[in-house]
Amino acid sequence: MSANPTPPFATLAQPGPARPERWLATGGPLLHRAFDLAPGRTLLDAVAGPLAGMRGGVVQLTGGSFSPFCYVMPALSADPRFAAYYSETYRPAGETRLERASATFGERDGAPFLHVHGTWIEPDGRRRAGHLLPAEVVVADSVRAEAWGTAEAAWRVEPDAETNFPLFTPASLSGSEAGCLLVKIQPNEEIHAAIEAAARAHRLTAARVRGIGSIVRPAFADGRVIPTDASEVLIRDGSVLPGPDGGRIAQLDIAVVDVAGAIHEGVLRRGANAACITFELCLTAA
Repeated sequence: MSANPTPPFATLAQPGPARPERWLATGGPLLHRAFDLAPGRTLLDAVAGPLAGMRGGVVQLTGGSFSPFCYVMPALSADPRFAAYYSETYRPAGETRLERASATFGERDGAPFLHVHGTWIEPDGRRRAGHLLPAEVVVADSVRAEAWGTAEAAWRVEPDAETNFPLFTPASLSGSEAGCLLVKIQPNEEIHAAIEAAARAHRLTAARVRGIGSIVRPAFADGRVIPTDASEVLIRDGSVLPGPDGGRIAQLDIAVVDVAGAIHEGVLRRGANAACITFELCLTAA
């Protein structure tokens, strides 16, 4: 019998050594804020100002519009230093209307930083999805924002030797127990299992799950399997519920864009979806 049996889901070989910790989590007391993004400011500046004092969290964005607007989509990598990468940068002319987006809020080199995935309607009427560039996207018409985070744990961009990317990584600032838990999932870990393990370890019996990430060949509960190794994922609705024998059951409803730009939506099949590069999640006690 193999000591390392093949998992029952798709995985993607990474260029670097596997991190011993397959998920990382830390947190603190919950901070919750709701506000509108000010027109005329970059997405990064418009979000960072109202979140002063919050060191790590997630921001959900709905409605409004942006101009200028720029983004990238997932892409396969021709560079052996990376298992997956980004497309060219797209800059549609005119005003782009936001449907929804989720942003990890933290810090890079000591300054506020965002990692943003979303869905939107471009000026030509096409619906698109991908990874927004928050320092270049400018708010045109007020966007509604709601944030959940904490002052006692931080998302910090740090080198990740496994993927060769700088990635948001949770850092404890106080060691207190979490009403808001920041969770990073390493590549090729089944995301439901990692979420359930983190919730159990931090004594969250029930929680809301928000955030973004990437999946290798996303598998949906209705039987669809999307044949894309690289993807960009936005969690539309996520939860952790009590399971049998003290366990936990995670459920995730997502939107995901593949390397061809097609958008796929629905509830993921539990136990069948591995992180591609990372997942950045915020679990809040329910």
